Amino acid sequence: MDITPLIPGGRQVIDSYGSGRFQVSQQEYTTSILVTESWTKPWVVNGFHEITLDSLAPVLTAEVEVLLIGAGERMQLLPSPLRQSLRDAGIAVDIMETGAACRTYNLLMGDGRRVAGALLAMP
Repeated sequence: MDITPLIPGGRQVIDSYGSGRFQVSQQEYTTSILVTESWTKPWVVNGFHEITLDSLAPVLTAEVEVLLIGAGERMQLLPSPLRQSLRDAGIAVDIMETGAACRTYNLLMGDGRRVAGALLAMP
């Protein structure tokens, strides 16, 4: 029995992830990435401490309701001012390790939620 969710064509699905890489809709990325249902972009952030509102600007214009931040190998906390700025923009933020963020992104996107992932590549 196939339990893969039916996902309409053209949506960005995270196929796999691993050390320093992601595969999204059969396209390979060797950097951290920003991903929404309609696009995936390299994200020029080399560590959790480099996440800023400016680095997340593409997500702010994408009209998402949930932002999943894949923090690498372990969950970390965003500075309160950054979290508040995202909340003020109407975006709920959830931070988790990168693998969990990839899996959660696919589930929420498959359910039709307006979700984005800001995913740090794991070493």
